[in-house]
Amino acid sequence: MATTNDHPGERAAADPVKLIGIRETPLSVDEVFRAVGDDASGGTALFVGTVRNHDGGTDVDRLGYSCHPSAEAEMRRIAEKVVAEYPVRALAALHRVGDLEVGDLAVVVAVSCPHRGEAFEACRKLIDDLKHEVPIWKHQTFSDGTEEWVGA
Repeated sequence: MATTNDHPGERAAADPVKLIGIRETPLSVDEVFRAVGDDASGGTALFVGTVRNHDGGTDVDRLGYSCHPSAEAEMRRIAEKVVAEYPVRALAALHRVGDLEVGDLAVVVAVSCPHRGEAFEACRKLIDDLKHEVPIWKHQTFSDGTEEWVGA
């Protein structure tokens, strides 16, 4: 059977940004995965960022995320940039703000594309750009009593 790129499923969807949000409540991997479901997609890449128990050689007890009021709009801008570069069929991104504990989900992003390679690349671009460009700040509290602010 010959393959062709003429099939509509090989191209980006007309409106692929399905879910963008910043939430104070726990995030759901299932919600993000459902949001990017697409029958024309052969590959879905999902990234889950969790609060780890260490950073820079020091134990982390907890952290808090805060954001600028423009953060969600910036997430959408980055999502639109990703869908302009890749044949994205569906994209979703959620980030948590507020106080989080070790093991909590901090960010969940997913991208569906016609093929797995495109999905991996688009998902990596999405999370990397979100981390570097969205005005979300992390306040870490370490077990030795020190604190640190990290952010875009």
